[in-house]
Amino acid sequence: MIVLTILAALFLPYLIIYLYKNAYNKPKNFPPGPPSLPVYGAFWIVLAHGFTDLATAFKKLGEKYKTKIIGLYMGPVPTIVLNDPELIKEMLNREEFDGRMDIIIFRLRSFWKKLGIFFTDGYFWHQQRRFSLRYLRDYGFGRRCEDLESVVATEVKEMIDLRISGPKYPAEMDIVKGDLVYMPYFFAIPFLNGMLQIFSRSTLPRSEYKALWALTRGTVLFQRSSTDMGGALSLTPWLKDILPNYSGYNDLVKGNEYLLNFFKKLVNEAMETHDETYDRHFLDMYITKMKQELREKDKTTYSVDQLILTCTDYTFPAASAVQFVLTILVERLLLQPEIQDKIHEEIDRVVGRDRLPNLDDRRNMPYLEACIRETMRFDTTVPLSVPHRAMKDTTLAGYDVPEGTMVSANLTLLHMDKDIWGDPENFRPERFLKDGELDLAATVIAIWSSRDMCW
Repeated sequence: MIVLTILAALFLPYLIIYLYKNAYNKPKNFPPGPPSLPVYGAFWIVLAHGFTDLATAFKKLGEKYKTKIIGLYMGPVPTIVLNDPELIKEMLNREEFDGRMDIIIFRLRSFWKKLGIFFTDGYFWHQQRRFSLRYLRDYGFGRRCEDLESVVATEVKEMIDLRISGPKYPAEMDIVKGDLVYMPYFFAIPFLNGMLQIFSRSTLPRSEYKALWALTRGTVLFQRSSTDMGGALSLTPWLKDILPNYSGYNDLVKGNEYLLNFFKKLVNEAMETHDETYDRHFLDMYITKMKQELREKDKTTYSVDQLILTCTDYTFPAASAVQFVLTILVERLLLQPEIQDKIHEEIDRVVGRDRLPNLDDRRNMPYLEACIRETMRFDTTVPLSVPHRAMKDTTLAGYDVPEGTMVSANLTLLHMDKDIWGDPENFRPERFLKDGELDLAATVIAIWSSRDMCW
């Protein structure tokens, strides 16, 4: 016992010195920020400043260290968080920050490979993004398409009928019960069937809406699990083996299975009926390109798994973010009925009551457009944005940024900056209007913060 006590007494000073050096060991000319602690680095300190609101935690840390660019270690990863609008704009528009982090959550969702559009980078990303956007546009993605408009209009009519006339099928009883409507799932179908129309020129009938609502639930489960415990799991992936439930790993797997199984079935059906002499839809165009590349090249970025993840990535915002934005807007209409009255007046004046709105009406409805933009500002969907990675050694705001550094933009702080918005705590759509028209100078902030959604 005496020997152990002596050894401990000798070892303790060395341990203290090691921990102290490690706490302040940062790259040369790295931005100021909190010290590192064992295992999770400065993540402990971030949590102490805002356990349930990391965006606010980084705002407090920025004030504490008197900086708009915070440098810290999240576990073993050098990390920079930007609390400044101009720095966020600069970072989002520099190619050296176009990298993505290679973490367990991103691998889990893509067959344990680096696939898809959102979380890939470099040559692979450029190839897949260029091809997918080029040909998805032919079927209405980001471009006006009469077929797609017709599908969305039909689904909106079904949504209205579900609310007015009540459920027709068992699955609908989980969404509408009397005067109660389950949000955000109520809004899911027009967006998801619209994406299916783009991918495969087909949609699911109302009797099969259950599959689309299951897809939405899986997406939301995955998103919430990655947000709630994703930081800890990403920094210490071994938690999945010893604490699969508490770490959120099991929920991530379960939510991801909804997504992958849905699109596996869709892609497999397209593969089984594929004819290289005739392209019926986007899936056919991708499969034709994939088979051509496999015949002509030893190595290609095209694969069945990549096609599944491409569909998953482009559908993810439609299955989660868009519905949440609409749900938040409905909440504001209930809390501020005067806004509802103004929207109603604009719709009656521009559209009337005998038809549904169409894209031609959009330019004549600036107030409704401003309400949507204000909703996205008021309640930020992804508070710290999708994490970026420095693809080479570079600099930002006069500080050195080593290759591999994770870079995050504090979009909540951006959207609640009093110097930009004046009264950001108030929901006021008029801030996006100037002389009755949309103010492009104000909406540029929304463009910065939505860039990653179009990744």
